[in-house]
Amino acid sequence: MLSIAVIGAGRIGQIHARNIAAHPNARLAGVADPDAAAAARLAETCGSQVLSLDAAFGADAVLIGSPTPTHADYIERAAVAGRAVFCEKPIDLSADRVRSCLAAVQRAGIPLMVGFNRRFDPHFAALKRRMDAGEIGRLELLTILSRDPSPPPPAYVAASGGLFRDMMIHDLDMARFLLGEDPVEVFAAGSCLVDPGIGAAGDVDTATVSLRTASGALCQISNSRRATYGYDQRIEAHGAGGLLRAGNVTATTVELATARGFSTDPALPFFLERYAAAYGAELDAFITAVTTGTRPRPDGEDGLKALLLADAATESARTHQPVRL
Repeated sequence: MLSIAVIGAGRIGQIHARNIAAHPNARLAGVADPDAAAAARLAETCGSQVLSLDAAFGADAVLIGSPTPTHADYIERAAVAGRAVFCEKPIDLSADRVRSCLAAVQRAGIPLMVGFNRRFDPHFAALKRRMDAGEIGRLELLTILSRDPSPPPPAYVAASGGLFRDMMIHDLDMARFLLGEDPVEVFAAGSCLVDPGIGAAGDVDTATVSLRTASGALCQISNSRRATYGYDQRIEAHGAGGLLRAGNVTATTVELATARGFSTDPALPFFLERYAAAYGAELDAFITAVTTGTRPRPDGEDGLKALLLADAATESARTHQPVRL
């Protein structure tokens, strides 16, 4: 039984703590959070205990679901203690800070996995397997659509690092995962069309990115902070031999047909529901990697490369010019 301490009792920490508590091969060692009441509520829900931050690094592994500015520091503390780490994205908003953190991880020789959960979504994972099996031949054009049901508050936006680093970084990681090679050129455009408060905070709420790889494969990413019809998560891979497409997930598969046409349930409301299975699968992958001594993926290098793409997209949107990598 791998003992795992959760640092952070917020929304993402709650997901992970409950999954750990229910996992047959793991034990929730406890929950640490500066908000003692939040930590106590989550620990009680999961049948565990509240831990001090120092005590959290005594478990076999730590799962970091705290605010982004704390991630790199906590990873380095785990490295000193020789503990395995699962850290939510991003490791940090500064690529240089990420590099110094990864150097500490390498020196300590600890496993580090970064929480790009969409790789583990069963629908997207099936699309990837079928691509790799050659069902559509050589990939030519990849399209990724990700649209939130409503925008976050401007106060969140101001500290988030911007749409490309906060929201699109998931899609940039998926692009690398599905393309099978790193992009060499990024061109981005962004606008504020949803919430003027986001623009006042210095960010955009609507954006597109085009990526090109050395082999010539192209990827288009579309993001919006508003989708009136639910949480919009779609991927389309077009190749020399055909098309693979993963559509939205709805509450049920029931479809109504009348003289006015066909209708289905809306897309699931947000990421908590849409990616519930993915969060469980990524925890499985982390526990398996730690207990078998294999390298977890996505790892710190994947986290750094996604951040570098997000940095390039931010720069391209600012200058209205493509950025070569």
